[in-house]
Amino acid sequence: MKPQGWAAYITSPTPEVTSLNGVTVQRQRPLEFAGEADAVIIGSGMKTRDIAADADLLGRIVLDPSRQLIGAQCSGTLLLAKLGLVGDLPACTDLMSKPWVIEAGVRVLDTPFVAHGNVATAGGCLASQYLATWILARGAGLAAAEEAIRYVAPVGEKEETVARARAAITPFLPEAEARAA
Repeated sequence: MKPQGWAAYITSPTPEVTSLNGVTVQRQRPLEFAGEADAVIIGSGMKTRDIAADADLLGRIVLDPSRQLIGAQCSGTLLLAKLGLVGDLPACTDLMSKPWVIEAGVRVLDTPFVAHGNVATAGGCLASQYLATWILARGAGLAAAEEAIRYVAPVGEKEETVARARAAITPFLPEAEARAA
């Protein structure tokens, strides 16, 4: 989406973060930048429950679903719940995070993707493609989203991957966008 002027940034509460498997990444913007972004995806991680229990850290994440597209994958759904962005709506998460998300008061669906307005959740690492497709479709249109997914899809599975992503997100697109599909 670079030709359309889009840019993606990694934000974090510290200058660098290390994954469960030891990969260290330098942040590109401080955590507070998330409040300025047009779209935000909250990933999953081994420290999600610690973050969810840290009121000061959560207070640094100020999101506005009236003007931002907000998505969460797996345990990231727990953070959306703690931020008050899920409310009593059903959401998706992975099987490991499911008990924590339920404990936070969220009804968890047995599906890979769901969206309510400008907030979406996905369950399972490979469901991240649905979050990406949904954000691309909402921001640039379904045709642009399909083109981007086709580009990254496995060779020999391009059309099937696009069709699966389209089927997952189309029910959650605004009516005019869904009709264009």
